[in-house]
Amino acid sequence: MNCLVVLSHPLPESLNRHFADIAIKQLADAGHKVTLLDLYASGFDPRLSEAERGSYYGERFDAGALMSHAAALREAEVLVLVFPTWWFGLPAMLKGWVDRVFSPGIAFDHGADFGPIRPLLYKLRHVVAVTTLGSPWWVDRLVMRRPVRRILKWGVFKACAPKASFAMLSFHAAEKPQPERVGRFAESIRKQLRKFK
Repeated sequence: MNCLVVLSHPLPESLNRHFADIAIKQLADAGHKVTLLDLYASGFDPRLSEAERGSYYGERFDAGALMSHAAALREAEVLVLVFPTWWFGLPAMLKGWVDRVFSPGIAFDHGADFGPIRPLLYKLRHVVAVTTLGSPWWVDRLVMRRPVRRILKWGVFKACAPKASFAMLSFHAAEKPQPERVGRFAESIRKQLRKFK
């Protein structure tokens, strides 16, 4: 399958990069085609441009600056997002990637009279979000009710790729990453990705 791994972390030696490498190796070893989009390393600009916003509701969205990202997303059958959760939200770089690339004509089309949108990511079969959080599990789950998971699953992917499965793997208390915990989490990533045949 065509697999797209999107990494969003500014540090090349981060725990997120380690988990992205685990995902890439697992998918490649299984024979899948893997494309990595490292948003920071590639210098991706997360800001929605004036031309993009101005054409958002026009006859055609101006995706000229996004062609490689749009093509990678449209061809993906498996999408793996690897990122830190900061302040219980997506990091600005990844939020900007979603804002710019999940656009009309790429991820969806506007409905008649701007009713419900029509999904366009028909090839996307599986989405896996891998994230690190500084908070303990109970704050994310019990107090905050997993806001990033809710936004990604229900706000983004159910709208643009309603038939895709969705899984979220969260590494909590990431500021104290003992090797054994990191190893167990890496194995949970491998186990999730082994399901995709």
